[in-house]
Parts: sequence; structure tokens; C-alpha cells
Amino acid sequence: MSPRKSLGLAALVAVPSLFFGLVFSMLLLLAPAKPAAADCGPAVSVVIDGSTNVDGYTQEQLKNTAAIMGAGKSLDLSVRGQMISVMVALGESGLRVLDTGDGAGPDSRGLFQQRGNGAWGSYADRLDPTTSATNFIKALQGVPGWELLEPTFAGNKVQRNADPYHYRKYWPEAVKLVQALSKAKFSLDGSDCAVPGQSGAGDDYPWKNSPTWLQAGANAASTSPLGMYYRECVDFALWRVNQQMGSASAPFKVLNGTFRPDGQQLGSAVTWKAGWDAKGWPTGSTPRVGAVVWYAPGAGGADPSFGHVAVVKEVNANGTYLEEGYNGNPAPADHSYYTRTVANTVPSAFLYLPTQEEKK
Repeated sequence: MSPRKSLGLAALVAVPSLFFGLVFSMLLLLAPAKPAAADCGPAVSVVIDGSTNVDGYTQEQLKNTAAIMGAGKSLDLSVRGQMISVMVALGESGLRVLDTGDGAGPDSRGLFQQRGNGAWGSYADRLDPTTSATNFIKALQGVPGWELLEPTFAGNKVQRNADPYHYRKYWPEAVKLVQALSKAKFSLDGSDCAVPGQSGAGDDYPWKNSPTWLQAGANAASTSPLGMYYRECVDFALWRVNQQMGSASAPFKVLNGTFRPDGQQLGSAVTWKAGWDAKGWPTGSTPRVGAVVWYAPGAGGADPSFGHVAVVKEVNANGTYLEEGYNGNPAPADHSYYTRTVANTVPSAFLYLPTQEEKK
């Protein structure tokens, strides 16, 4: 990537302590989505009787799947949550009520191999499919942002097993089972239940004709509904984050003032890595479609005071990637959409959504 001259100045908004560097990009997402990924489809009811068959599974396994789905339905768990629960039980016990543990947990029992530490109820509770599933689901619902995690990560947040990728291979079978036993047929393709992380649709930024802070002057009229100055890299990036999280229109899920759990503003590009760290979201050195590209001040020609952000649009086989963003070129092409191919060693870090956690 050729050196960037002045990727942008960072502007101060009238709101107290509001910085917005000209950072421009951020995560890609799963096409303009519907209101909240947390909804991710309604809970589904189960239908099963003695004639129900799913190739490769016994009646015992199907009854245990039905018990998990029933527990999910009673707790208003989305269909995605039901599939995560079945996936974990597949990975822990093969959907069988085991009265034995393993090397990592000699006292583990039941469908979810729950430990005898008091957190999962009594011995009888752990061996009861409905009760053990209910306790697992309550723990899953207590994980912040679990709906946005890749299924195996969501399961790992509850089970805390050594390998967070352990459940990944069981996901297709969990989907098959829940679809087979559900009264209502459904598809994950293109729905809120699909895993985010796909490329955005080019320049779909909704405020591309709004006045920049330079045009409007330093007043609140030049800030978008996200709390960032219009047509700055940070506003485009936060727009992409919201799309990824299922809110492509108001009410937006993530705002400049609500992103960090400690109450600080997400702010200009220079603070975005710290913002990710404060939120507990993963970062790494590998480009992934939809990840935010973070340039520390001066890195790759970024502004020496405020740095820059951008979004990974495509990853190429030769190790380069195509990034997209706003306000990454000098005038008169500033404050507009751009794409460019970059070597993955140029940025300071890639900032992932929970769905894009990097394997260490």
C-alpha cells in the first residue's frame, strides 16, 4: 500500500469529549439485516413420537434432543439457541445421559457433562434431560452477547472447556436435528440466525450526502445518529458494526457513547483498539472478512495523531486483502467511499466481532 498522506484529521464534536478521527472503516456484515440479531428467529416447538426417525440417531438420542428443545421453548430460547444447546450436548455426550465422567471431569454427568460443584443442581438434576438442559440454557442466556458469537464460542463460554473450537464439527448435525424435530420448518440462510461476517454491499452508507463537520461547522447537526461525524471513517465503521449486529436502522444497537462498558466514548481511530479491549472483543493479526482494520498513529501512512480504521471487504489468496472505508484519500476525494488492496502486514491490528475470534 502506498503511503497515505493525511488520512484525515480527527474532529471534536460539540458533545463533551467526543473525538472522531478520520478513521474510516470497520466490520462487514451480513447484508442489511432486520432489527436485532438477539431475536434470531422464534423459539420452535418440538414434534416427536415413536415413528419419528432421523438417519443416524436412536430414539433415545431423539428424545433427549426433544427434551433440550422443549426446555428451550419454555425459556423462550431462539431457534439458534436451541441448536447451540443440542450442539453442545452432541459434543459432550453424543446426546446420551451419561452416568460417567472423564479425565478432565471425573464428576461430570448427564447430557452436558455438568460438574458436581453445586452450580448445576443435584446429581438427579444432572441426569435429568429436561432439568440439565434448563440449567445449561439459563447459563447460556447469561452470557453477554451470546447470540452474536459463533456457536462453538457460545457453547464454550458456558462449558469452559479447553478447546473453544471443540463443538464446531457438531453444528451441522445440531441444525439437522432441530430442523427435523421442529413443527415449523425454517432455513438459516439469509436470516438473523445466520452467522455474520459476510462482505457488505459496497457504498451502502446511508448518510453519504450529509454535510461533513467542515461543511456544517462544529455543531451537533454534523453528527450522525451513531454519534460520529458524518462521512468520517469512524462513522462508516460503526455503521458496519451495527449492520453486523442486525441493526441497519434505528434503534441502532451500538452508538459512540454506548459501545464501551466503562461509559467512555469509543472516539477517534486512535482509541478503537482500546475500545475493543474494554469491551472484551477479540483482536489479532489475521485479516478476516468483516473485521475492522486498525492503524495506529502513523502506521501505513495514517494520520500521525489519530490513526485510521477500515473494514476488510475481501481476503486474497496471496495474503493481501481489500479494505473499504470512508475518508481515506486526500481532497478532493476525501469524505467519500474508497477501496484499496493492502498487504496484511501494514495495519497495526485487526479488530474482530465476537463471531470472528482468532484461534491462538
